[in-house]
Amino acid sequence: MPIEQFEPWPDAAPPAPDMTVEARRNEVLLAYDLDQLDDDPELSAISAFAAQLCNVPTAMVSLVEEERQRFLTRIGIEETETKRSTSFCAHAMLGHDVMQVTDATQDDRFAHYAVVTGKQHVRFYAGQPLISHDGAPLGALCVIDQTPRPEGLTELQINGLKVLGQAVMRRLRHRREILAAHAEFELGRKRLQTLADSIPDMAWSAKADGTFDYFNRPWFEFTGFDDSVMISQEFESVFHPDDRAEWSAAWDAARTEGVTYEAEFRMLRQDGEYRWMLARGLPVDGPDRRPAQWFGTLTDIHDARVRTEEQDLLTRELSHRIKNIFAVVGGLVALKSRDYPEAGPFTQDITKTLQALNRAHTYVTDQQTAANETLQGLIGKLMAPYANLPGTQLSITGDDAPVSGRSATPLALVFHELATNCAKYGSFSVVDGAVDITAKVSATHVTIIWQERGGPPPPEERGTGFGSRLVEKSVNGQLAGTLDRNFAATGLIATLSVPLASL
Repeated sequence: MPIEQFEPWPDAAPPAPDMTVEARRNEVLLAYDLDQLDDDPELSAISAFAAQLCNVPTAMVSLVEEERQRFLTRIGIEETETKRSTSFCAHAMLGHDVMQVTDATQDDRFAHYAVVTGKQHVRFYAGQPLISHDGAPLGALCVIDQTPRPEGLTELQINGLKVLGQAVMRRLRHRREILAAHAEFELGRKRLQTLADSIPDMAWSAKADGTFDYFNRPWFEFTGFDDSVMISQEFESVFHPDDRAEWSAAWDAARTEGVTYEAEFRMLRQDGEYRWMLARGLPVDGPDRRPAQWFGTLTDIHDARVRTEEQDLLTRELSHRIKNIFAVVGGLVALKSRDYPEAGPFTQDITKTLQALNRAHTYVTDQQTAANETLQGLIGKLMAPYANLPGTQLSITGDDAPVSGRSATPLALVFHELATNCAKYGSFSVVDGAVDITAKVSATHVTIIWQERGGPPPPEERGTGFGSRLVEKSVNGQLAGTLDRNFAATGLIATLSVPLASL
């Protein structure tokens, strides 16, 4: 964070009148945190050089407060403060140039001061005003002698005292700039901490070596750990024993490669329940372009995961029942065919069709079935029930690409919907109908064109049924792609475009 720099008060300019008001002036003095500047080495060096320059035994940086003047640094004097009522600097700071008192005993303003009549025996005084960047009089850099100096300081000494006074103010300004920057940083830190503590997710950060150095409040509320305990010592203890090795391998791999980290695992909540979590982490590169820090979140996905598992269980049960229906229908066909031996070829054909539909249905409901599948292979298996329909033609051509189990289900839904509608209303519903399926793979996308020919005229009213809505949601959500339907005079032309990364 850049430090705000304050412009110095103009040379030879008196203090701002409104900043001479004690309340305003005291606010400015407090902004310097003066206790931290007592006996400051830099200010001490300036005081020592001022005494040497002016050939006097005593010099000091004096700041005038409401009831006293305090000496941040001093040469030739033991006291660290005196009453303001006997302060020469309280007068000097209100001027715009070096104030000189050549003989205090002859000056009505100071002749009665205890420092003049007492053991301090002050006779000569010269003080350069110290004025803040906002025009508040703070005090003076002063030199003192016990001997009168009718001639005062030389021009060189006066100019030197001014330069040294500017050096004092640079030091004070720098101190105030640092404090202001620190205050701004602390405000930003507190805001960020408040924001981090208010989000429902657990937020974390880690060093380049994988050591976790920060968690927000939801982490401690979830785990029940005391925030005084070393974070890195407690982190691994919350993992489910079966997930610890997998998490560690994924985390180490992400740090080694410097890539985004994502993993799912179970974590122990303070009530003893293991909850499924989704962890995400982003690296922040250092000057060497290697991750110097990691920031991430832990999201409780347990309820969503349980719902998904329940839904998957229901889907598998429905799929099992549907497959049983295919089996029952196939069995009935085989049984009845015994009564009609002359229908043997038809029986074999319809049996193969039912078996193909059964296999295609599996792709719609089971991602595991599509492991190590390819695009052309998947389309071929999904369209197998329609490949040998009497009087119809099916053409599958174009590029090929690997298909993951994750994308196989939405792809199967698309082709199942297109083929079903084609058999009901399109080219497959008539003799001599045809469907051409063409796939084209580019550097970023896969485009599949479904084109029907020779079918009945497109319907004038085209409603959107549940199947179509389900397909649209699958394409847009699971595949991050688009599906455009165009009902041309020759038949439906459907264009499916999917990012290669989603395949």
